[in-house]
Parts: sequence; C-alpha cells; structure tokens
Amino acid sequence: MSGTDRAAVWRAFGEPSEQVGSANDPRVARDAGVDWNEKWVYYGADGALLRVVLWERHALKGIFRIDSSGAAHPERPPEVETAGEEP
Repeated sequence: MSGTDRAAVWRAFGEPSEQVGSANDPRVARDAGVDWNEKWVYYGADGALLRVVLWERHALKGIFRIDSSGAAHPERPPEVETAGEEP
C-alpha cells in the first residue's frame, strides 16, 4: 500500500476535514489494527465520520470507510496516475 502517495489520496478524497498527528510526529497510535502517526479524517455532509486515512512517515498504512455503527472497513487505495510521469 505504500506505493500510493499523498497526492493521489488527496485527489481521490479531497482535503481532509481534520488531521491528527503529523508525518514527523515520533508518537505512534493504533486504529483498526494499524500503527500510524498521521490520520486524515473525513466527515460526511451530515457530520458523521465517513473515512479515515492512516499514514506512518509518509507511507500509506490504510484507508478505512466507517459505517454507521462505527466499524472500520478497509478500502482499496486510489490508483496512482502514471501517465506522462518519468519511470
């Protein structure tokens, strides 16, 4: 999953509603069985928690869709666009 970069996630989901931690934060937290030090949080139009994206030192660790019961369900990372990029 680490091959997906931050720009691809930003393009796919937009600006996060909230950011917790930082890629440079030495502290590590754990959610949905994943260690992370930066979490992007997305809320729906109704204010309900919709999705979280977990990072550790700039590496994507997981994307989880949150259902109405609060359960986290893994999502596939967005495809990285490579057209026109140098190999």
